[in-house]
Amino acid sequence: MSGFGKVAVLFGGTSAEREVSLNSGSRVLAALQGQGIDAHAFDPASQPLDALKGYDRAFIALHGRHGEDGTIQGALEVMRIPYTGSGVLASALAMDKFRSKLMWRAAGLPIPDYALLTAESDFVDVEEELGLPLFVKPAREGSSIGITKVKERGGLQAAYREAAGHDPLVIAEQGVLGGEYTVGIIGEEALPIIKIEPATEWYDYEAKYTRDDTRYLCPCGLSEAKEMEIRKGALQAFRVLGGRGWGRVDFLMDEAGNHYFLEANTAPGMTDHSLVPMAARVKGMDYPMLVRRVLELAAND
Repeated sequence: MSGFGKVAVLFGGTSAEREVSLNSGSRVLAALQGQGIDAHAFDPASQPLDALKGYDRAFIALHGRHGEDGTIQGALEVMRIPYTGSGVLASALAMDKFRSKLMWRAAGLPIPDYALLTAESDFVDVEEELGLPLFVKPAREGSSIGITKVKERGGLQAAYREAAGHDPLVIAEQGVLGGEYTVGIIGEEALPIIKIEPATEWYDYEAKYTRDDTRYLCPCGLSEAKEMEIRKGALQAFRVLGGRGWGRVDFLMDEAGNHYFLEANTAPGMTDHSLVPMAARVKGMDYPMLVRRVLELAAND
């Protein structure tokens, strides 16, 4: 047998990213079963968590709230079931774009300028301070849900209201427009960087999941020295949050060639469009090998 015992693949869930999770999880499940691993689908939206008793490991393919924010990780800790990805604290921190920025800035890592918004914020002042364009985001959502690109003066307040409909914690972030990139992480290794070139104005939900005209470049076009510097920085950014097992760190470049870390993802997508499988392929690791490796790294805090 596989040596993994009985494995629960957790996918679906109740977050705004349920559809993406169903796509990720079904592929992970098929890849595990195809290697003779005793893997079973488990959707927390329709099954009580105590039904996980008797499983030996959990592969978390849940995205968004209750999936990558530390809550399911805490439940698995209580049940003493080793699980893939980061622990409770790292998952919660990475899901919270505001607090991960605080951690990264304290560690001396480069991040875009930002402001925390409330209903009482001086929106004109924030636009002046950060400049345009800027991005407004719910701090604890994923997959670009609730994000607005503000390009014209006076647009910030409406963008704030849109984001606040998803999360009371909202940030405005300076637009850094020299390119969007990502670094996959497996164990102690940062994978080759991927450059993302959306046909849309920025890498929104459609560009991520439903369109076929988003371009992914790997090699990414950066010099070898710059790529190595950023990959090393991405590992540091992941570790500062306490990340383990596997994940992804997204970053932006400005026109002058400086990089800025944007956010960490502790339960990256595993769909046909997903970035970690793409980078792993460049390293010679096909999808079933990647899924098996992530499962091997399952642990408890």
